[in-house]
Amino acid sequence: MFVLQVAVVVLLAIGAVIMLVLAAQRESTREASNRSFAVSQGFVSSPGLVEAMKSPDATAILQPRVEEATKGSGVDFVVVLNRGGNVQATTGVLPIGGHTNTDMAPLLAGRSVREEVVGIIGPQTRAYIPVKEADGSVIGAVGAGITLEHVSDRVEEQLPPVLAATAGAVAVTMGGTMLLSRRLLRQTHGLGPAEITRMYEHHDAVLHSVKEGILIVDEDSRLLLANDEAQRLLDLPSEAESRHVGELDLPPRTAELLASGSEATDEVHRAGGRLLVVNQRPTDRYGGPPGSVVTLRDSTELQALSGKVKAARQRLKVLYDASVRIGTTLEVTRTAEELTEAAVPHFADFVTVDLAEPVLRGEEPAGTEHQLRRVATTGVREDHPLYPTGELITFVSSTPQVRGLSIGRAVLEADLRTATGWRAQDPGRAQRIIDSGLHSLITVPLAARGIVLGVASFWRSETPEPFEGDDLALAEEVAARAAVCIDNARRYTREHTMAVTLQRSLLPRGLPEQSALEVAHRYLPAHAGVGGDWFDIIPLPGARVALVVGDVVGHGLHAAATMGRLRTAVHNFSALDLPPDELLGHLDELVDRIDQDQTTEENSHDVAGATCLYAIYDPVNGHCTLARAGHPPPAVVLPDGTVDFPDVPVSPPLGVGSGLPFETAELHLPEGSRIILYTDGLIENRHHDLDTGLGLLRTALTGRPHLTPEETCQDILDGTLPERPSDDIALLVARTRLLDPAHVAQWDVPSDPAAVAPIRIQCARQLEAWGLEEIAFSTELILSELITNAIRYGTQPITVRMLHDLTLICEISDGSSTSPHLRRAATTDEGGRGLFLVAQYAERWGTRYTARGKIIWTEQALHNGATEPDTDLDALLEQWDE
Repeated sequence: MFVLQVAVVVLLAIGAVIMLVLAAQRESTREASNRSFAVSQGFVSSPGLVEAMKSPDATAILQPRVEEATKGSGVDFVVVLNRGGNVQATTGVLPIGGHTNTDMAPLLAGRSVREEVVGIIGPQTRAYIPVKEADGSVIGAVGAGITLEHVSDRVEEQLPPVLAATAGAVAVTMGGTMLLSRRLLRQTHGLGPAEITRMYEHHDAVLHSVKEGILIVDEDSRLLLANDEAQRLLDLPSEAESRHVGELDLPPRTAELLASGSEATDEVHRAGGRLLVVNQRPTDRYGGPPGSVVTLRDSTELQALSGKVKAARQRLKVLYDASVRIGTTLEVTRTAEELTEAAVPHFADFVTVDLAEPVLRGEEPAGTEHQLRRVATTGVREDHPLYPTGELITFVSSTPQVRGLSIGRAVLEADLRTATGWRAQDPGRAQRIIDSGLHSLITVPLAARGIVLGVASFWRSETPEPFEGDDLALAEEVAARAAVCIDNARRYTREHTMAVTLQRSLLPRGLPEQSALEVAHRYLPAHAGVGGDWFDIIPLPGARVALVVGDVVGHGLHAAATMGRLRTAVHNFSALDLPPDELLGHLDELVDRIDQDQTTEENSHDVAGATCLYAIYDPVNGHCTLARAGHPPPAVVLPDGTVDFPDVPVSPPLGVGSGLPFETAELHLPEGSRIILYTDGLIENRHHDLDTGLGLLRTALTGRPHLTPEETCQDILDGTLPERPSDDIALLVARTRLLDPAHVAQWDVPSDPAAVAPIRIQCARQLEAWGLEEIAFSTELILSELITNAIRYGTQPITVRMLHDLTLICEISDGSSTSPHLRRAATTDEGGRGLFLVAQYAERWGTRYTARGKIIWTEQALHNGATEPDTDLDALLEQWDE
């Protein structure tokens, strides 16, 4: 048995020696691997490595460092590889620029590599560490290695002492060693002392240096372990370990979680003044002892930082909304409303804007004014005790509004409950404001281009936090942007008012007296700006009436001024009694000259251009002559309700320089017909096209034939007008009348001076039938002179026509195109005084040309003081001769 025991002991000793040798070799190999890894890790962590590897001359910079690292570390070689696996610097056998046989894929993925391979210099162990830039991208790797031959030498050097020690200790420790080894192997799960030591050191270092609290609780809810961070976060006593968690004075919620042992993920617990993120997991899930492990992370600063980031993001959103939403219109009140809407509810719960009265009229305020008009109020609820919109408020000097206006900066009242100055404005209202929950206020003066326009006030009620310094800066920035927009709207209001005033002064202020048409009109300026639309009703000789509608291209003062010039020109050309096509031709030349004059001026406007429709209606026969230059066609409603858009030839707009003649159209309008003239703003806008607009106009005119012109105007606007017209609208509705045939008398005159007397007698009888005996003598004198001139100087056919209208109209027509002229007759002249007499006894007279000759016409007042002339004709003629 003893021999057996000896044999066993010897075998065990031999085995122990062999195991020690193998363990030493394995340990040496592992140590070599760890040393290679440590050298690689240290070289990767060396300063300036990334910059050196990226430099154009990387090898020259890295090679000395590689050689130095190799000498001082005890490894056989160090190598630096680029991303492609090529050698940049080395102390091994691989040449510079050579390619490694190591797989680069895990390195490029950011993972370290340890390997035992047979290299060029033999079996070896080596480790590679990826080199990363600041953003985490891999630019290469660093490797270090030791050959196994050197490891074997170290093992052989250790063998004799091992054998000696083994032989000496075999006899004494054989039995105990065997028992102890068995027990240790069982308790350490096969780990060696170095591994156990290293594991303990690592675990201890982690427990005491990690920035997370770690707790281990057993199945009986007793604290087994708490690292330094956990003791700090939970304020644990020094003797906390081995005590029940309920005895540690923990927050109730935390103590309940630790005692329960249940799983928890990212639960937020408040401990003292800290916010802790708690995670808990059981320890017996993978074969460990019963209990749980808890991790604690302090998120107090992160929570505060997150709150600041959220607040900053909210302020940026308010500023962005203000830049986008404020100033979309050029209306002062609407711009102020946009300011309030942009700040509620993301910045303030209530916002009010108060402006000086002159600003609302487009005028410039005289200075700092304490009496302001509230023009906009927006809040999270309607039932608030603030001054209502429209109220004229006189602020006292102690209010934040006046203080802000005085110093030109925003004023912050963080707590209205403790502030006193603002209460002097209205103590009763101030108390209601406090009772309603309003607790914080910022007032900002609205100033732009050195002009103080008013003040904006930002209030908080639902938001518990008061305004602070950062909010003050934001309020000033929002108010500054809004002030510029309000000032732009104010200046636009002033210019718009001036343009509207100018335009209305240039449009007809009343309807002229005439009996041919019953007329109604409308003019609606666009919200975007004053345009150049106009209309006119012009009485013409022979009881005729001209209707004009025109539109100058563009908006503003320039368009309004051009419109005034064209309207005056139309009046002047109408005085010449030109037909519509000729009148438009002259008007076209005028517009072209205007454009040429403007293009030669510095900073001139664009070419004006204009459209126009000109119509002449004759109530004697119901004929209407029309011509249009680029203008929409008229609409005609016949007495039976039929709606039509006559085919009036369209010519190019005025001023385009086409050189094409204008064309006319002839219409016959029965009595009671309605003719509608309009500008394109009525039928064209951004919501529908021309055809749709004409359809809406037709619908508005259909089905109601007996409407008056006033009612027709209103129906048209109700049926076609958009909510916010983008262009001016001029509308003219005329219902036709016919002159009673009994008020028209006409005679043909032969070319014989003897025919003058019979015609004069017939005219006298007609005047007597009309009850116009009072003006019979002057009428006979006028007709005698004009008929005599027509017989003497004109050609057939010669016709006399008298019209009994608002005035007595006498017309003598002949086939000649020559026109008589009023002149001063000399003393020796036998004639030349006839037209002088006609001019004296007629209110107006003139000549108009027709397709077959000319017409000389006169007008005389019927009553209203019109009597037989008592002037001494001889004395009058003698005065003329002097």
